[in-house]
Amino acid sequence: MFIVTVILAVLLALAFLAAGLPKIAGQEKSVAQADHLGVPQGVNRGIGGLEVLGALGTVAGLWAAWLGVAAGVGLGLLMVGALGAHVRAKDPGKAVAPATVFGLLAVAYVVLRAATA
Repeated sequence: MFIVTVILAVLLALAFLAAGLPKIAGQEKSVAQADHLGVPQGVNRGIGGLEVLGALGTVAGLWAAWLGVAAGVGLGLLMVGALGAHVRAKDPGKAVAPATVFGLLAVAYVVLRAATA
């Protein structure tokens, strides 16, 4: 079961690094998405920072279970916020799907990491 936890940690880390780094860098596509969702640019960069920290925490959490659980919970909460922002913006289902999928993956990671601690 720990191997599945490792795979989930790596997938989450790659996904959230890919999502967070453009926000921190203020890339044009990220800025446009934040504007669409009504998220101020400073908050968007902060969210990107939390995504990167969460990504690092899931991987580091393979050695320190408490850190992995905390990072997974944080990423899950970020995805709840993302879902809320997409719903508020009246985005279609395909725009909401990534936040839903990665939120569920974060929950699965937390459950597995806690079980393999």
